[in-house]
Amino acid sequence: MIETAIDYKAKYEELSLQYFQLKHELDQLKKSVFGSKHERFIPAVSPEQLALELGQIANASPAPVVESVSYTRTKPSTETTKVPTGRMALPASLPREQIIIEPLEDVTGLKKIGEEITEELEVTEMKFFVRQFVRPKYAKANSEGVVIGTLPSRPIDKGIAGPGLLTSLIIGKFIDHLPIYRQVEIFKRADIALSPSTISDWIDGVCRLLEPLYERHRRQVLASNYLQVEETPLKVLDKNKKGTTHRGYHWVYHAPEKGLVLFDYREGRGREGPEDLLKDFKGYLQTDGYEVYECFSKREGITHLHCMAHARRKFDEALGNDSARASHVLKELQKLYAIEARIREEYIGMPEALQLRQQEAVPVLNNLKQYLIENYSAVLPQSPIGKAITYALQRWNKLCVYTGNALLQIDSNLVENAIR
Repeated sequence: MIETAIDYKAKYEELSLQYFQLKHELDQLKKSVFGSKHERFIPAVSPEQLALELGQIANASPAPVVESVSYTRTKPSTETTKVPTGRMALPASLPREQIIIEPLEDVTGLKKIGEEITEELEVTEMKFFVRQFVRPKYAKANSEGVVIGTLPSRPIDKGIAGPGLLTSLIIGKFIDHLPIYRQVEIFKRADIALSPSTISDWIDGVCRLLEPLYERHRRQVLASNYLQVEETPLKVLDKNKKGTTHRGYHWVYHAPEKGLVLFDYREGRGREGPEDLLKDFKGYLQTDGYEVYECFSKREGITHLHCMAHARRKFDEALGNDSARASHVLKELQKLYAIEARIREEYIGMPEALQLRQQEAVPVLNNLKQYLIENYSAVLPQSPIGKAITYALQRWNKLCVYTGNALLQIDSNLVENAIR
């Protein structure tokens, strides 16, 4: 009988854990599909507390004092004041095409006293044209050869695409996000038949021309002593299997001091990418908790710090599992972000910012760490709140590194914004 009871208890705990895990996954799926994407935590307020606070505010407000105020205002003359129409002013740099509209009546012998101008913004369809390089050929005396002018340098050797057309293709694909097949349709409307492979080759040729610029940019980013790193997946067309894609990764490196962002494409999500790119890097490296980055914790010359936003998200996801504990942690983290907001909004200098973090942020972090330690054994390790506490405690020292250097950020949201 005792063995049966023990079996039932173990089965109950197993099913309870599965229930909480599935409920957590369902809550996150609903939030992803229907919920708000912001991460700002708004503490729940009970109706009684709200009524109390409103009553306190009402009681604390002094009785209004009625004063009589008089002043003199100079009103501009209506004769010289131009009534604004509220219409957007069109840029003076745009070319103007004038259309003169004469009255239907006979104006012979009448004196012109002025004119009214009405402007509208218009656009014409992209116009293609052919640029011809005409090079006259001259024969030298005594059949000594032919003289002809030299063709100017062209972006793609022996290609028919001019620099303006190539620029339009690059802007269309990478700025306006027009796939190649849509750009093919644009050409078709002008009776120009170009295959997708031709346009793809042109774009590839332009990218190769930009490689020296990319290399210089890469060196500038990696010369920074503080980098934030994030990886993001993307679908890549598979050249070996037509019509299929495989998952590739952009590893994004952001230098906060310089405001520069470097995108480094890799086929996989392994450590080979960042290890190769950062082989000579020295300084502060801020990442999320992905285990691939842990190799930098042991590398000499690198101080590895973690992102507080990633830790905060774990507790935000755990609200449906353990609202009391998750809400308490989120309120404490909100205090840390309020300090960072003051630093930004009040333009506090570096020495003062460091002092503010040491005096106000460090005590909050110390108290929060103690709270997490005390509650660690009171929750199920595999529950959402248990995973959130474990994630934070395992990375606690690296989450607190930012308090020792005013140049560092509390999180790596800047690099995530660069990806977006």
